[in-house]
Amino acid sequence: MSSIDPKYLREIIMDHYQYPRNKKLTESQDYDSKHMASESCIDDITVQAKIKDGVIQDADFDGVACTISTASTDILCELVKGKTVEEAQQIIDNYRKMIDQKDYDDDILEEAIAFSTVGKQANRIKCATIGWNAMEEILDDYRKPGNPAKDKEATGNE
Repeated sequence: MSSIDPKYLREIIMDHYQYPRNKKLTESQDYDSKHMASESCIDDITVQAKIKDGVIQDADFDGVACTISTASTDILCELVKGKTVEEAQQIIDNYRKMIDQKDYDDDILEEAIAFSTVGKQANRIKCATIGWNAMEEILDDYRKPGNPAKDKEATGNE
């Protein structure tokens, strides 16, 4: 089961529902970003992360999407801050397992991110994972050999 603290997850989700928002993206070379759009609905999100020395310093998103997509992406951005690339990948893997294999606690996730519909409608899994897909692509790009940002960190050259 996930290493995500259920109480912390609930606090993030309840905050999102009380104060719905998308975040403003930072225009900085220090941030990597990925854009994800759905062909079947309005979901159109850009996720952004600042990674330094293998640690995610900051993560944000912006775009137009349904409540499930934005709430889920908001949670992702909060959970990965301060985590190493490997820890963030583990969080994403745990989340996918919970969603894809329905290996999750109904009381936590269905209450948390409107997953009552995700569990019953497979097409809602796309909504719940769109931001997570974007973050995973950012992490994949970071890990690639020859990544200039990663090479700078490894050599200590600016």
